[in-house]
Amino acid sequence: MSSDAAPWRRWYKTVRWQRLRERILLRDMYTCRKTGVLLIGKHPAPNSPVIHHDKEHRGNEALFWDETNLMAVSKEWHDSEAQKAEQATLQQRGVWY
Repeated sequence: MSSDAAPWRRWYKTVRWQRLRERILLRDMYTCRKTGVLLIGKHPAPNSPVIHHDKEHRGNEALFWDETNLMAVSKEWHDSEAQKAEQATLQQRGVWY
């Protein structure tokens, strides 16, 4: 999928996102809000930090940047549990760009 098809993907590359990501990690004390694991690993380690959108933003800019919609989670949790939930709803929500 090209970045033109999903312009929101570029938001992850911005300085704004990097600053927001750091704020969320500090707020959550580098601890996975789902499992309690310390997020001290370096990507792609299972305990590396990922900032997760609790409610899917589906390209909605306000929801994407909403700090109350963001939480620090481990890569392991994000790549397993969050992805399972996302895939389970794929049929009903459709593909979003």
